[in-house]
Amino acid sequence: MNTDPDAQPDEDYRAALEFTEPPEAVYDALTTVRGVTGWWTEATGNGGTGGELRFFFGDDVPAIMRVDEARPASLVRWTCLGYAPVPDWAGTTITFELSPRSNGGSELAFRHHGLTPRVECYTMCKQGWDHFLPSLRAYVETGQGNPRHSPADIERREADGRRRSATPQ
Repeated sequence: MNTDPDAQPDEDYRAALEFTEPPEAVYDALTTVRGVTGWWTEATGNGGTGGELRFFFGDDVPAIMRVDEARPASLVRWTCLGYAPVPDWAGTTITFELSPRSNGGSELAFRHHGLTPRVECYTMCKQGWDHFLPSLRAYVETGQGNPRHSPADIERREADGRRRSATPQ
């Protein structure tokens, strides 16, 4: 996965990933409840254009995403309608652009519009996407991702907690 380590204060979080599977498989993982639950977190709703997805991150308050666009095997775009624990997400847009590769695999260009180094949650959210986007790839390619509460996610969170507690205040 490629991310920009030198992101400027007003630049959105972006990442690029390559998959061995075709765009249709990635699209499925982004637009079905079973798919998003397999690589990100528990979800309910409808992932088709005009639908709404609700993502649960360990509390009773879901992150609510409106599905602005879901074009088979090419584009998925969500707008966050709100998530009380992370208010910086409200109004941001998450875009997954898919394209086929000549070898039969696919490429994903990911962008979280509005998630910039200027927002309070940037570091936490970047670390999350840096974990969950490779989880998406693992889910698509093997059927087994590393969603929230998976052993890999718990290990990542514990390591982050150790880093924060070791940082002088």
